[in-house]
Amino acid sequence: MAGASTTSKPFSFHETVFPDNQSGQSGNDSESSKCPLDEPSLSVTLITFYSFIFVVGLAGNILALYVFLGIHRKRNSIQVYLLNVAIADLLLIFCLPFRILYHTNQDEWTLGAVFCKVVGLLFYMNMYISITFLGLISLDRYAKINRSFQQHKGLTPKHSIYSCCFVWMCAVLGFLVMLVFSIRENDQSAMCFHYRNKKKVKGEAIFNFILVILFWFTFLLLILSYAKIAKNLLRISKRRSNFPNSRKYAKTARNSFIVLIIFTICFVPYHGFRFIYITSQLRDTSCYWKKIFHKTNEIMLVFSAFNSCLDPVMYFLMSSNIRKTVYHLLFRRFQGESSRSESTSEFKQAYSLQDSTAARIQANI
Repeated sequence: MAGASTTSKPFSFHETVFPDNQSGQSGNDSESSKCPLDEPSLSVTLITFYSFIFVVGLAGNILALYVFLGIHRKRNSIQVYLLNVAIADLLLIFCLPFRILYHTNQDEWTLGAVFCKVVGLLFYMNMYISITFLGLISLDRYAKINRSFQQHKGLTPKHSIYSCCFVWMCAVLGFLVMLVFSIRENDQSAMCFHYRNKKKVKGEAIFNFILVILFWFTFLLLILSYAKIAKNLLRISKRRSNFPNSRKYAKTARNSFIVLIIFTICFVPYHGFRFIYITSQLRDTSCYWKKIFHKTNEIMLVFSAFNSCLDPVMYFLMSSNIRKTVYHLLFRRFQGESSRSESTSEFKQAYSLQDSTAARIQANI
């Protein structure tokens, strides 16, 4: 009988190895003691990667924020979105030291249950804010190369500011709702960032499902919009093959997929696994599978956090205007403020929209 149980263990998704949570603290403590999820090798891996992401992401996004704020002309709609992406990435990065501290302390949280929930929710909130803004950027770019939308009044910087404010308001509201759900769990366990049973807080699980659906909707939007952008630019490149700047169209078409590639690498693995993870939280899942789900989720989450390092690279690679602004700011640091007026006039010309579609796309990323 024991042998049969051992054999079926790896294949039994719902095998109950220990009782489900009882209530409040006692249930969570019982679960933690009977199914320990901490693993030294995983903790070392997470400390290493989160430390790297923190250092590189912090430097890259501070530089990006400095560049965006250093533009002394009126920002276009894309630059407004990118500024907000950089802010969201920085807020996410500021959550990483607490995760590093937690894993350094052998997966023991000492800063209080409420603060644990705040840090965890801030991490996810800013991740989904970045995802939403990247989706809005793709929609904006698609509309601007579609001739029927060239004069669309809803694509002005003013409207993009309204969109950003709306996204932040929804995010803060969602943060507060999730915080209330989390506090109702009354979890006083010393563990913080780990697998939790959600049978008694199904509202939180449903909210997580909604976020996953939001991601896949945004991902589909990115695929459709950037495919359309690339198709239009390649068609123009072939039609104007004899023009001196014809190669710019093909290059811009290729660069259009950089956002999609980064988005796929960082977010698709995590959200592809998310449906399985959330579903398991609503059922009686065995300790064996809980450990697998916990480890897989933590590894996938590292990929999502890595996006905060790649976003500044995306700005730099895809936009000649961003590159020129970086060079301008660095040059000014060495040469002083004497050439400020001359450089400003040069960059006003660099940021002006060109007649060609390719130049317009590059200016707006």
